[in-house]
Parts: sequence; C-alpha cells; structure tokens
Amino acid sequence: MTVSEVLTLLEAERDERGIRHWQSSGLNTGGMRSYGIGLTRLRKLAKQIGRDRALALALWDTDVYDARVIALMLDEPGKITREQAEQQVGQLTGGMLAHVFASCDATLAKTPFVVELADEWMHSDDPVRRRCGYGLLYEVSKFSGRKAPDEAFCLEHIRRIAQTMADEPEGVRMSMGLALMGIGKRSAVLNEAALSVATAVGPIEFTSGSGQCEPFDVAKHLTTDRLRSKFGLLR
Repeated sequence: MTVSEVLTLLEAERDERGIRHWQSSGLNTGGMRSYGIGLTRLRKLAKQIGRDRALALALWDTDVYDARVIALMLDEPGKITREQAEQQVGQLTGGMLAHVFASCDATLAKTPFVVELADEWMHSDDPVRRRCGYGLLYEVSKFSGRKAPDEAFCLEHIRRIAQTMADEPEGVRMSMGLALMGIGKRSAVLNEAALSVATAVGPIEFTSGSGQCEPFDVAKHLTTDRLRSKFGLLR
C-alpha cells in the first residue's frame, strides 16, 4: 500500500467522537492531527496491511497520529537500527505513541539489540527513554530461551525500580509497574523480589486522556492462583 491509500483507509475508519476527544482532552499532540481511531482498531488495520518497512518509514514522516501508530507496527524488526530507534524515541509526542513504541507487543522489542537498548535507556537521564526502556523490559520479560534476559539482569532492575520509582514521573512509574509485573511472572525468585517491591509501592495511580483511571495494582497480578500454582506456592 501507499501512504495515500493508508490515509484513505484511515479516513474511512474515522471516529468523530475520538477526534473530538483528541482535540479537547489536553493531550500533547505534538502538532499532529488524528482520525480518532482507537488503538485496538489500529492494530487490526496494521495486521491487515502487513509488514512493510518503506511504508512504515513514510507513514512516520506524516503529521497523522493514527498513521504513525500504524508505522510502528509495520516496520521490520530485522531492519530497524539503533540510530532509527534513537531518532524515533525523540519524536514520541502525543497519545499512545510511547506505549506502542516500547510496549504493546512492540516491533522494537523484536530487534536483536533490544536487551542492550532497554538497559541503556533505563539508565538514561531522559524520562522518555526511561519510560521506553522499562516498557521494553516488560516485553523482553516474556521471552524464553536464549533471547530471555538472565535472572541477575532482572534482579538488578527490580532493585533499581525499588530505589527510584518514587521520584519518577507518572509515565515512567507505569512502565516500571509493567516491568515488575512481567519479570515477576518468570520464576519464583523473581516473583518474590518483584512482589516485595510492588507491595511496598502499592497500586500505581495514573491518568489517561479520558481522565483518572483505576490504579494499577501490580501485586494483584503477581499473586494470582495460576502463578502461585506455577511456582508451587499454593498450599
């Protein structure tokens, strides 16, 4: 597909309520316009279009939020470079771009350098990079086999979260919560360490474009009967 064809597709899917929300919710739009299409629908459209790196890069250069979301989903992980990742992370303004970029089954998380990149960004002075770094840590926490981060790496970042979370902005805290949840599902040792931090922190308060949301209770996700049974903790 071409950029024009994707924009025509987005026009056909436009949601007037979503557009009004985009225009009035106070989001930092970064000068972008939007067709008001929800993230779930955009993911379906991206799957319909399929992987296409040239199209992804062209869509990223538009001023359309929905097109940029789709761009992040269309790119080819094996061709994404560190330079591209650094350029795009500096352009994550508005809506759910940062979430799609680093979480939400992110394409960036499928690159061969993701663990190193996540570690670097989690230590960054830039809160956007830290937010994305912890989002990527959540994604790689779901890996298995040789791709998976080792236990020592995970424990190091659990300790870092415990030490720094209270002073972080909301977006970073949410990504830290996601990372704790993902790491805590990997093993009994990591579950105990992550749960200890999650319990001490308590539910994480956050807002969205639509206002205040239900606090994110990480501890609740780490104490399900399914997990406790998996780790042999049910009696």
